[in-house]
Amino acid sequence: MATLPTYTFNPGPAAVYPEVRQYLADAFEEGWLSAPHRSERFTALVRHCLDQARLKLNIPQDYTILFTSSATECWEILTQSLTPRRSFHLYNGSFGQKWFDYARALRPGCTGLRFDINDVPDPATLPFTPEETDLVCLTQNETSTATQLRDNFILNTFNRLGPALLAVDATSSLGGLALKFIKADVWYGSVQKCLGLPAGLGLLVLSPRAVARAREVGDNAHYNSLNSMVKQMLNYQTTHTPNVLGIYLLSRVLQAREPIKVVAPHLAGRAQKLYDYFEQVQPLGLRPLIDNPEARSTTVIGLQGPPALIEEVKRRARDEAGLQLGSGYGDHKATSLRIANFPAVPDTAFEALVQFFEKIRNEEVTK
Repeated sequence: MATLPTYTFNPGPAAVYPEVRQYLADAFEEGWLSAPHRSERFTALVRHCLDQARLKLNIPQDYTILFTSSATECWEILTQSLTPRRSFHLYNGSFGQKWFDYARALRPGCTGLRFDINDVPDPATLPFTPEETDLVCLTQNETSTATQLRDNFILNTFNRLGPALLAVDATSSLGGLALKFIKADVWYGSVQKCLGLPAGLGLLVLSPRAVARAREVGDNAHYNSLNSMVKQMLNYQTTHTPNVLGIYLLSRVLQAREPIKVVAPHLAGRAQKLYDYFEQVQPLGLRPLIDNPEARSTTVIGLQGPPALIEEVKRRARDEAGLQLGSGYGDHKATSLRIANFPAVPDTAFEALVQFFEKIRNEEVTK
């Protein structure tokens, strides 16, 4: 059997909190693996989990939190239940593109705009007409390109919406950034990134305006229609047999975590140190994938280099230092690697990462 890496920087599925091992044992001992999901015990668990999510992630009390199987399931839900005509999609990477493609498959009138990974678009010039658009869709943190849209961009987009709703993919930032939930109508993400858990559970967060719009649209033809999901969650229930284990683990992780106002600045500081290092030192010629600091992600750090170098660095990191670096994705698969700056990745892992790069840099200097 191959030796497992000491630390993983893979951006998803990513590092899990070490306490999850005990939580899994507790779930077994406490009978959660076969707990009836219509029982009072389960509804109490859901209530506790949602309370912790509001408390630790600073989700407004009047926003509705729903469980899904993944973040990608939300593409279908939002198109079915909030997009009777068309949505507009702004994207610069694979996941934003996939969201657009999927929405367009269900609603052919959907439109989109691709922008460069080093650009920050002007919200005032985005080519959508609020009166003719149901949903404006942003990928706040694009995992594939290691880019991020800042708070001001989301706020300025929200301010020109008119009757349209704003939906935000926060898959690789939910739980890592202090998101301004009140500045959008829909947020969604998954637990296998900044929430430090195994894959298999998504969170969908809706504003009161989004809930009201779902009622107006009136989609009730699908098991995951928003109207049905919201109605069930009034009683802390789901429309389908839920991932009870995932909800239990999420409740435990959230209860043990520091609030996002503590977590987010720590991640931001760690990211800045790493960006500074690769800008100034550029070991073996590796440098940040994103040149524009205003477009860089805090939670997924991309590095670029020739394909042969990328493969060599990933191999040596694994074999010599026990570090699993994330591969590139999409258009940048061969020429980049990604480093997850997620809360479950400890500071000691980042210290080991810099030590590894210093070691191979010194080898190059002495050749």
